[in-house]
Amino acid sequence: MDSLNDKINRLAEILGKNPLPPTDPETVDFQSIRREYEQQANLEVQKLQQNSKQQRIEQLHGRSDLNPGWTFANLQQDSQDVIEAVNIAQSFIAAHADPNWRNNSSHMMIFYGDYGRGKSHIAGAIAHELIAQFETTVLYRQLSTLLEMRFFSYDYSSTDNIAQQFRDIQKELLSVDLLILDEVCVNETMLKKNAQSWLGNLLRQRLVDHKNCIMITNHNLSELENALGNYCFESIKEYDTYKVKFSGPSRRKSITPAIPEEQRAPSYRPNQI
Repeated sequence: MDSLNDKINRLAEILGKNPLPPTDPETVDFQSIRREYEQQANLEVQKLQQNSKQQRIEQLHGRSDLNPGWTFANLQQDSQDVIEAVNIAQSFIAAHADPNWRNNSSHMMIFYGDYGRGKSHIAGAIAHELIAQFETTVLYRQLSTLLEMRFFSYDYSSTDNIAQQFRDIQKELLSVDLLILDEVCVNETMLKKNAQSWLGNLLRQRLVDHKNCIMITNHNLSELENALGNYCFESIKEYDTYKVKFSGPSRRKSITPAIPEEQRAPSYRPNQI
């Protein structure tokens, strides 16, 4: 008749586990063996859960269209405006640990300032952290790209399926937990009325569904209000809004070399005598 140890070893062989070392049948402690297998099973379950979470996070990163280099580790915190922006960003991220904060309110962060000040970088860093910590769904898009896609979606003779593509992106714009809109009204003093209505409706629907937004612009706040129009800007006012101004130096490399004043060629001035 097989001993308990033999039965356990056969079971271990079926499961692909290592067999137990030979022991005296009289000294076999069934409870100890059971605890050992339970611990091993729990470790394997935890490993599977970690692998599954990592795969989900990688998929979220892939769908977000974020620059992988936009992280806090890569950020140059060399001016007071960036330091303050990072503090606000960290508070915004930490607040997501509160389910009531996440599920019962809508939040809008407006990053405004000149080119190259780190606005998009910090917005991307926020998104990367939220994906990693809370598996937040994120979508990064330039507003001008969306408006162009929307415009071309009305070309019913098109054969590139642009209308369906826009309908698909519209669903994502409404459903993602965090929407980052970059280059808002870039080179625009005022959006066209139909674009104002579309963006205003998008923001209002996200507000109702308790979805968060980050809006990035080179305009100051008064210019942004004029560019978006009353209907759209009133939608923004309904959010819990955080306004973050970037006024430090540009982090982008200069392409044209600086020329001393005395070496510069005289530029044309009209009506000179």
